[in-house]
Amino acid sequence: MENVMYCQSCGMPLDAESYGSEKDGGKSMDYCRYCYVNGAFTSDQTMEEMIETCVPHCSNNNPWPDADTARAEMRKFFPSLKRWAAAK
Repeated sequence: MENVMYCQSCGMPLDAESYGSEKDGGKSMDYCRYCYVNGAFTSDQTMEEMIETCVPHCSNNNPWPDADTARAEMRKFFPSLKRWAAAK
């Protein structure tokens, strides 16, 4: 079974096209291109704000059936991500 990598900020599955970038132009192995560019986060959000940003992209059966389910699942998952675990 393939080991899926996730953005350590928004939880998006990472593939060859979605990695963010480091200051030196290299690929960030932790964050996606929407969250991390040129070695910095693209927005200064709290975990709860990030969840609200992600809800429209993760509901309607993509992968969760509705916004409430998406929100609840992200509230469980996000604290395990590097960006938010460090904030504890």
